[in-house]
Amino acid sequence: MISSQNIGLFGGSFDPIHHGHLILARDAMEKLGLERVIFIPANISPHKLDRPPVSAALRCEMVEAAIEGEAGLFCDRCEAERSGPSFAVDTVRLMMKRFPSARFFYFIGEDNVADLGTWKEIDDLRGLVSFVVLARGGFSNEGGFPVISRNVDISSTNIRNRIADGLSVRYLLPDSTCKIIQQYRLYRNE
Repeated sequence: MISSQNIGLFGGSFDPIHHGHLILARDAMEKLGLERVIFIPANISPHKLDRPPVSAALRCEMVEAAIEGEAGLFCDRCEAERSGPSFAVDTVRLMMKRFPSARFFYFIGEDNVADLGTWKEIDDLRGLVSFVVLARGGFSNEGGFPVISRNVDISSTNIRNRIADGLSVRYLLPDSTCKIIQQYRLYRNE
């Protein structure tokens, strides 16, 4: 059993993971005094049902490749292996069983703050975690949550579009992630 620690939970599609995710995760770890940050790729995001992502297994593989050798960064496949949409409250309850004495910080993107009230069992979730907003610049904090902010103009959508258009994504995501994208010919318009 692990003693009391501060753990960051970073859920999301990670379709694909990129340097913006990694920079903000490391910043949060340092600024909040976290012993670990756990990336949790969603099987299906309940807020992105209109766009099917790359398979959860491949997104987990990309996350694992991106964080390999990075102290304190981990990937957990619990949501990827669960059927149906992934809900934060279910994952947090699972993490509480695994790390019973931990304090949890749940990372949300600035684009998710406005819809936070629609999350499954949000009132219970608010009692289980401290929300932390990861912002990539220009965020006005109206929710009163702690904010980790970096002016990073990188998005998974832009990366997918660049790949589909045959443009380079070098320097936007780790080389190990690029190799997986190339190996499986992901995000191409073929």
